[in-house]
Amino acid sequence: MAVNLTPNAIAAINGGDVNSKPLVQVLDIKLIGAGAQPKERYRVLLSDAVSSQHAMLATQLNDRVTSGRVRKGSIVQLIDYICTSSQNRKIIVVLNMETIIPECEIIGNPKSLVESDSTAQKPLPNSNFENSARVSNNRFNAQNSGQNVQSFPPTVQPPYQPPPNYRNHGPMLKNDAPARIIPISALNPYQGRWAIKARVTAKGDIRRYNNARGDGKVFSFDLLDSDGGEIRVTCFNAVVDRFYDAIEIGKVYMISKGSLKPAQKNFNHLKNEWEIFLEATSTVELCPDEDGSIPRQQFSFRPISEIENAENNSILDIIGIVISVNPSVPIMRKNGMETQRRILNLKDGSGKSVELTLWGEFCNREGQQLQEMIDSGVFPVLAVKAGKINDFNGKSIGSISATQLFINPDFPEARGLRNWFDRGGKNVASVSISREIMPGGSKNEIRKTVSQIKDEGLGRSDKPDWVTVKATISFVKTDTFCYTACPLMIGDRQCNKKVTRSGKTGWLCDRCNQEFEECDYRYLLQAQIQDHTGLTWVTAFQESGEEILGCSAKELYLLKHEEQDDDRFGGIIRSRLFNQYLFRLKIKEELYGDEQRVKITIVKADNVNHSSESRYMLDLISKFPR
Repeated sequence: MAVNLTPNAIAAINGGDVNSKPLVQVLDIKLIGAGAQPKERYRVLLSDAVSSQHAMLATQLNDRVTSGRVRKGSIVQLIDYICTSSQNRKIIVVLNMETIIPECEIIGNPKSLVESDSTAQKPLPNSNFENSARVSNNRFNAQNSGQNVQSFPPTVQPPYQPPPNYRNHGPMLKNDAPARIIPISALNPYQGRWAIKARVTAKGDIRRYNNARGDGKVFSFDLLDSDGGEIRVTCFNAVVDRFYDAIEIGKVYMISKGSLKPAQKNFNHLKNEWEIFLEATSTVELCPDEDGSIPRQQFSFRPISEIENAENNSILDIIGIVISVNPSVPIMRKNGMETQRRILNLKDGSGKSVELTLWGEFCNREGQQLQEMIDSGVFPVLAVKAGKINDFNGKSIGSISATQLFINPDFPEARGLRNWFDRGGKNVASVSISREIMPGGSKNEIRKTVSQIKDEGLGRSDKPDWVTVKATISFVKTDTFCYTACPLMIGDRQCNKKVTRSGKTGWLCDRCNQEFEECDYRYLLQAQIQDHTGLTWVTAFQESGEEILGCSAKELYLLKHEEQDDDRFGGIIRSRLFNQYLFRLKIKEELYGDEQRVKITIVKADNVNHSSESRYMLDLISKFPR
């Protein structure tokens, strides 16, 4: 069977052709970039029987080489391709191709396109062209006579003439042609012109930084196209101002004229070796018509049972039924800033459960919504996009800035999980792959008894200890339960410093150096708490004091000192005694005069949720050795 390669294919591609889908032959294959690039790539030498030129294969075609479907001598048809300049020379980038004949003798006597151009002659008359082709074919057949191989005579080709659209217009006018839309998976740094159409699936906040080059700001967003390709886009400084407000999650955009650089895998969890950096010349155009071919989100769910073997700090997607939600607690970060943390428990049909830790705003948004659903007896399905694995003393999952939470989503995996849970999965025992405390914390999530606080010497290290104690309030000091505080705002925070009388009707704040007629009242509550092991003194400030007593410090102060209604005042205090709470305690040794004392502060007081507490106890029981 004779094979005719596409005449002038190499020259046509160099001239701007992207649509002819030519047949060419692979003369050579070489692996490049191993160790130096984020992922190995293959360079091939392509021939049309007369001319040859090097080409780069897109990384998604690597398996064609490793599997042997493309090798030296293969006849391939180029489906998607583009010619671009790299280091002052042209190179073909092959985005997609099909193998026509896996193995074939070398056809013709191809020479490098540069060499061919330098020795090109004028077109031959038709008669000479036919004779030349005939002589060439005979010579090729004679060389292969007597051999049991297929012969593939070359087609002698006239010199290439540029397509009419690009002829005599020069390179600048050629670049005015609109960029071709390509899949995200085909993007690579060797392309000079490209455009992608994709949906924004995630958008980060603007972050500010300071380095040797000065201050700056940055934000990123993630894209998903109709082929399932994902990539992160990052903007800096002036580009942030240009595009931040224009980007909306869920919208589809046409994006072009950005630069591609290796993805920083420490911060980028997407399955793409490249990342787009938008520049001053980049374009981002909103597509007003909804494109149903582009999914709104893409998941790659892992069963909870597989998380046990997942690598620490890896990013993955999970879906499960929320079986318990702990209250949100304040946590002090290493940088001195306070944030919120809330722990959930998820289970699925794999027979395992896992802790999911929410940080920051997740606690007050989705976390609070989940808490209310659990308290009302509803067990929602929760899909987690981009959760981070932690393996300290068991496996758990934590939220990061790129994490997205979907409560009771409408897709097959969620419907299947809901059906399993409602048909009996609710009563199926599951084994936790996490310990009962949040991995990665110090002692701040460990359940303790009152006696353990003293016996274990909590609070005597350089940093405070944070523990949870289930206890009741046995006594409240009522002579001094609040203080007069400054109501003035300093920035976005209230001053709250203690104020003193100034004259008969005014108040003075030494910190603000201002006088005012009305002051604020804030709790400084001294109380005793006790459990089955002992009792201890604790201090509760404003928020935790309101949680315990159920009214503001000002209301209670006026009731006692202005209205002098001792019966109502005493009734409020007595109604709070011997009620059981889950206390979040901060324990730290402090200096009082010349004496070191351990101070225990209530940072949060929650009523005991007996349903959640029962599940917690059952989980503890399941971990006892049998």
